[in-house]
Amino acid sequence: MYRWRGRSGGLATMALITAASALVAAVALVGARPESGPASEPGTAWQLVARAENDTVLLRVALPDGRFTLRYRNSVYGSLAEERFSIDADGRMVLVEVAADEAAVLDEYYAASRPLLTDEGDARRWRAAPESPLALEQLALAATQHGQRTLVVEGATIPLWQLAANQAGTTALVLAAEQAR
Repeated sequence: MYRWRGRSGGLATMALITAASALVAAVALVGARPESGPASEPGTAWQLVARAENDTVLLRVALPDGRFTLRYRNSVYGSLAEERFSIDADGRMVLVEVAADEAAVLDEYYAASRPLLTDEGDARRWRAAPESPLALEQLALAATQHGQRTLVVEGATIPLWQLAANQAGTTALVLAAEQAR
């Protein structure tokens, strides 16, 4: 597959995307710990909370199985990619798998170890475990119409980019897991 569409503009686009991705990753890694504890206890009820830049709670969603997925449209390939998380015993969000419509997305953006074809019934064609463990107390992300970042919980989709757009220009969201009350 020829990966560089429009080579002259492609290199400039890649440089901008790489810089933006590095900034988002740096912000997201605040509170990151390289090792995660054991998975949530079966009786622990978790919810995912999304807050705007001003700390206003925009969303609370129950995580019955302690798992969620963030789906977005990759800006270079134009295809969908997913980051799949589980909540550990300490309430950290652990990146357990990445998946995409194109294996190149996994190679270039996640340094994923050996992408494999997904099982039948998976929404994405390729999947891989992240090469380095990642456990986050908070996850800062951009929620724009361009990337169409969407939260997926037990098959239900919540378009975070639309949620953020309703908040007077807010595009940055912070996600955190909390024990359900």
